[in-house]
Amino acid sequence: MSVAAIDAVDRVLAAGGEPDDILRAVVDALVASGGCTFAWILFREGGELVPGPQAGVPYSTDRTTIPVLFNADHVADLVADGWRDPGSLEQIAVAISPHCLVGWDTGGVPWDAVT
Repeated sequence: MSVAAIDAVDRVLAAGGEPDDILRAVVDALVASGGCTFAWILFREGGELVPGPQAGVPYSTDRTTIPVLFNADHVADLVADGWRDPGSLEQIAVAISPHCLVGWDTGGVPWDAVT
């Protein structure tokens, strides 16, 4: 189950595109692959959680939440209901982290150089 989900996410990331489109495709892939019944990304902006893309049907009694870190900064949370392998979800959180930099100020550095 988690292998299929990781493979599906890898295909989404390899296809590239705009961060919003990639993250929508990631949550869709997590649910479609059977890895979970619900997937959601919550962005951290100014210390607050801001809802991002989601897919599937929530079933919160079996919820796993993994922090998404970029350069040791907590930039988002990856939420999955019904996920059985937290280690593989952490792997996915690492893979999507550059796409979760919503509202970041790059300090004048071109965006491509940051990611």
